[in-house]
Amino acid sequence: MRVPENPPAFPHELPSGGSVSGMSLRDWFAGQALGGMLASEGDQSGYYHDAAFSAQRAYSLADAMLAERDRP
Repeated sequence: MRVPENPPAFPHELPSGGSVSGMSLRDWFAGQALGGMLASEGDQSGYYHDAAFSAQRAYSLADAMLAERDRP
């Protein structure tokens, strides 16, 4: 299986020269997914009680988003 591209999410040039890559797009997608999961499900989902499950699910969703954006 081909690994999707995981570019920086917010790269920018520094005024003094050079650049900063910031967080990866995968991390950004996972953070957005986690926020949505926690906001939409609340305490009913179990996300608040099982941090490892929450993180795994968020990164699974992020991986799916990266794969989808990599499709022709």
